[in-house]
Amino acid sequence: MKAFALKETMSESKISEILETFEADLLSEWTQQLATVNIRRGLIKEAQLKEECREFLSLFRIAVGRGNFTNIQAATWQDMREMLNSISRSRSQNGFTPSETATFVFSFKQPLFKRMRQQLQDPIELGENIWLATNLLDQLGLLTIEVYQKAREEVILRQQEELMELSTPVVKLWDGILALPIIGTLDSARTQMMMESLLQKIVETSSEVAIIDITGVPTVDTLTAQHLLKTVTAARLMGADCMISGIRPQIAQTIVYLGIDLTNVVTKATLADAFLTALKRLGTTITRSQSK
Repeated sequence: MKAFALKETMSESKISEILETFEADLLSEWTQQLATVNIRRGLIKEAQLKEECREFLSLFRIAVGRGNFTNIQAATWQDMREMLNSISRSRSQNGFTPSETATFVFSFKQPLFKRMRQQLQDPIELGENIWLATNLLDQLGLLTIEVYQKAREEVILRQQEELMELSTPVVKLWDGILALPIIGTLDSARTQMMMESLLQKIVETSSEVAIIDITGVPTVDTLTAQHLLKTVTAARLMGADCMISGIRPQIAQTIVYLGIDLTNVVTKATLADAFLTALKRLGTTITRSQSK
């Protein structure tokens, strides 16, 4: 019974008629209202803003004219959803805030409701039409926030991946000797990236020794130690001896306290010590030149 009543209300809605009759006036009032906020900050040009408003208004009128007032996920609203997707992603890249992005849609309520109050004299009819319009514009506004948030999350994820790559550089110290200096905390994702970078470099350079330097690692817990041991094991499987350097006294005590077994791993206090050991393994010696 309720569904029938709603369907009847929708079919009698005057929203489509008002949009078609006063489209030019609605567009003018809406763009003027938005321009005072967005253009003042230099975020968007007036011509672009007006074109976006015109397109939104046209798609909104077409979708409403097809009679779907409740579900913007329906095929009727596909063009509108695509348009708002594009606008929201663009705004997330151009410095708009989420509220400013959603305001693009929500601000259309003011000119639309003003026209409704002027054209609809019956309070019940006015209330029903305002409710339908509010429901639609709220859904569309929330859609812009959702798309904006996804776009920002994609940017953050991409930046995290780039930072992770930069934070695990594998450098060549000598022919056949690689070093992987680690700074910061090790977690599973970073360890995986670190291991892949090291193994790839071993393959590219045919290196025989790899040094993992943890001078910049503030603490070592059981999980961190497991990550290091996995990397050492993987490097050995690739044919490279692996050493761990930069073990400070506090970290050495922690490793002993935790009962972590590093007996099968060559460890050195400093990267320089590990480098000298690696040179000896390769049969290379460095001599200091005699001063004249």
